[in-house]
Order: sequence, then structure tokens, then C-alpha cells
Amino acid sequence: MRPASALHAARAGISAAYVCALVAVVLAFENPIVLAASAVAIVAAALLAGAGGPLLRAALFGVPFALLVAVVNPLVAGEGLTVLARLGELGPLGNLDITREGLVFGAVLGLRALLIVLASGALLAATVDPDELLGGMRRCSARFGLTAALAVRLVPVLGRDARRLADARRCRPDATDKPGGAERLQIVRAVATGALDRALDVAATLEVRGYAISAEGGRRRPRTRAPWSRHDLAVAASAAGLVALAAGARLLGTAGFEAYPRTIVAAGAGTWLIAAAIVAVALLPFADRRGILR
Repeated sequence: MRPASALHAARAGISAAYVCALVAVVLAFENPIVLAASAVAIVAAALLAGAGGPLLRAALFGVPFALLVAVVNPLVAGEGLTVLARLGELGPLGNLDITREGLVFGAVLGLRALLIVLASGALLAATVDPDELLGGMRRCSARFGLTAALAVRLVPVLGRDARRLADARRCRPDATDKPGGAERLQIVRAVATGALDRALDVAATLEVRGYAISAEGGRRRPRTRAPWSRHDLAVAASAAGLVALAAGARLLGTAGFEAYPRTIVAAGAGTWLIAAAIVAVALLPFADRRGILR
């Protein structure tokens, strides 16, 4: 039984578009007020969708990653007028000065990275059925879904082949610590040849199992598409509204943010209006719970 959520009730492609719209909003703004509103929208959407567990697991990975981004930025970006600490000359890093502007912008970058991890790790993974999503892609092309699945499956296989060939090369008595250009080319050629051979084997197996034969004696069955439900329309409208808000704010210059040389945060009425609209539009599909299984 599906969880009681509009994202679960909607089509997989539409729910994925909703998550992508939230990520687009995060990438479109650097203003801390709007990013805080995006955080509220993402966390609230995950909780309303019953994805509290995946949200916590994504946070366990995202919070250290965000802290790393926030710490590294003031070390590598010495811009800004308000110097808080002078670390002096640190070898290849040069003269390092910790500025308030660098710390603020590092915090902004870390928050954006955390929100992207939460959106993809909690909402996308917990509410979108990958099989249904691949099935929707298959309707665009008869072999697209299976090709995508096989390609993703063969990537780690090819990586293991490359590592084994590199290990075999190091066992040679004349091997050096780092392979040269000719040796790298040989490894790539061997991996590519193995990939082609494996692809031929997979294609032959699929043909034997009847994948190349269409149903009903070679005649293509007519495609029947179910009409959109109200949850499909609500989630799609929310995704379009989020993209429209982000694009409109960027075009009008609302909710601006300037990190260097001095931090300037736009905190006017327009910024707060955009922030409130993002939360409202993102959570609007969850207001209708009719027709959702509990």
C-alpha cells in the first residue's frame, strides 16, 4: 500500500519534476532568506510525504558535506574586506586571510549543498518509483528504459575491468609506478573491447528471449494513457510554479545577494514575499488528500 502522499499518488515523472523544481530553486538563489524558505519547503514536503527516515539518513551524509564546503571556502577564497584572521604564508596555498565575507559565502554554499542532498536523497529516492520512471521513459523510445538500466549496470563492471587490467600491468617486471600514455591507451582499448564483446552477448541474450519480437505477431499494440489525476495536476502545477517563481525573481532582480567585497543581502518586502510564495507553492499539493490510500 502506498504512503498517504500526493507525491506517491502522482506519476513518477511528475514527482521527479517536482523534486527537480525544488533543486532549481536552490540553485537559482544565494539569498539566505530564500534558502531558509527552501529548506522549510523541502523538510516539510519530506515529512508530509512520510519520508522522515530517508530525510534523516540523507542529513547524516549531507551535514558533514555541507560543513566541509563551508570550511573550505574561506580557506581557498581570500576575497572580502573584513579580515577576521591572518594565517600567513601556508606553502602552496599562499597567503591566507580568513574574511567574514568568505565565511558567510561558505555557509551559503554549504546550505545549498545540504538542501540538494536532502531533496535528492529524501524526496526523490523515497517518493519516486524508479521502475515507473523507467517505464515512462520507455514510452518515449521502445528500448530507452532497458538501455538505461543496462548502461547503469555495466558502469561498475567496466570500472572493475579497468582496475584488474591496471593491477595486471603493475605485475609486469618492467612496469613503472605510473602508467605512461601508451600504457593508458592499451588499458582503455582492452576495456572498450571487452565492453563491446559484453554488449554483443547481452544483445544476443535479449534477442533469444524475444525482446526484438513485438507482441501480437509483430503488430504494435496501441498505447493507452490514463488521464491525469488531480494529484498529477496539483504536483505539476506546483513544479511549474516553483520554476516560474525562480525565473521571475531572477529576471526582476528580487532576492539578490552579493558576497564580495562586502556581503549585501536583499531583505526587502519582495524577498520575503518570494520566500513565502516558495513555501506555499511547494506545499500546496499536500493539501488535497482525497483518493490517497492510507
